[in-house]
Amino acid sequence: MKKLFSVIICVIACLTVSRPALSQSVNAQKDKKARLEREIAIIDKQLAEASSQSLSKLTELELIRKKIDNRKELLGEADALVRHYDDRIYRAQRQINRLQARVDTLSNHYTRLVRSAYKNRDTRLWYMYILSSENLSQAFRRFGYFRNLSSQMNEDARKIKQAQEELQKEKSAMRELKAEAESVRQERAAELQKLKDEEKSVDAVVRQLNKDKKKYQAQLASKKKQVEALNKELARAVASAMKGSSGKTSKTDPEAVRLSSEFAKNKGKLPWPAAGPVVDHFGERYHPVYKNLKLPPKNGIEIALDPDTEVRAVFEGVVKQIMVQPGYNMCVIVQHGNYFSFYCRLKSTSVKAGDKVSTGQRIGIVDTMNSQTRLHLEIWQGSKPQNPMQWLR
Repeated sequence: MKKLFSVIICVIACLTVSRPALSQSVNAQKDKKARLEREIAIIDKQLAEASSQSLSKLTELELIRKKIDNRKELLGEADALVRHYDDRIYRAQRQINRLQARVDTLSNHYTRLVRSAYKNRDTRLWYMYILSSENLSQAFRRFGYFRNLSSQMNEDARKIKQAQEELQKEKSAMRELKAEAESVRQERAAELQKLKDEEKSVDAVVRQLNKDKKKYQAQLASKKKQVEALNKELARAVASAMKGSSGKTSKTDPEAVRLSSEFAKNKGKLPWPAAGPVVDHFGERYHPVYKNLKLPPKNGIEIALDPDTEVRAVFEGVVKQIMVQPGYNMCVIVQHGNYFSFYCRLKSTSVKAGDKVSTGQRIGIVDTMNSQTRLHLEIWQGSKPQNPMQWLR
């Protein structure tokens, strides 16, 4: 019987140990889901502004497609979560079945024990059983058995009750899992319908772009000039900073060497300057509708944000310059040894040229320009622009 109780306790322990691991996984998925939903909310606000202000259809198309990407990620997370719940429910049911079988076996054993004790409740039979012992040692053992029988039965009853309570807890937990799984399935169905609606809106924007091709090509030409002017100005600022006002370059200044080394070690680990969806990416690409039209090359990324969002430094360094650039408003340039980070489209700054900044320190507030609230972020290694997505965690 003690062995039987040990088995039950092991089964209960298995159920208890697996639950924290499940909770951590589910919580991680829920956190990611919440982030994706926040990003979609930001995009929805900017789409509403773009629509009301009749802004660039390319901007609208980029926002919708980013929202579709997020929606697909949400669906993927929902699918993974449902599979996780289903697997957990299956394993929990198997454990419950085993535990139920053990409780049934234990209960049957206890019932036979009680019935046997009831049939032999005549104390004269007990005395005769003790007196018929072959020796004194056996008599003491038989006396001890009868003396402990009552307390053993009470203890067994207590253990059965405990096992049954644990069984009921597991059943209750599984009912909660099933309810959560059903809720996720319903949310998934709603997300799928939203995705279909958004894909239809993409088709509408594409038709509009094809209809007014000359108008949107003129917008692109203006945007290209702004991008080229920014790239030229940033390259000039980097060249000036690399020379160093003190005569020391970033390759000979000990502090610059240290910063360069630490910055390089943190590739893929840098904190985001602000939380929001990336709606425009690094590098060269062609227009999504006018397939033979190359878009202005991007040396950084565009992060859509809520109005007045704080922008923070991705790493410690020194503010080298604050400049104003057409189409990008205020830009803060921070040097990290041989590396640089640029933060553009700010409406105000919290730092000035020459200030030392720490990782995560506020450097300014994002601006809303033409009804769009976006941070333009660039990271350079020397005079070579880097893809920020490869550096941010």
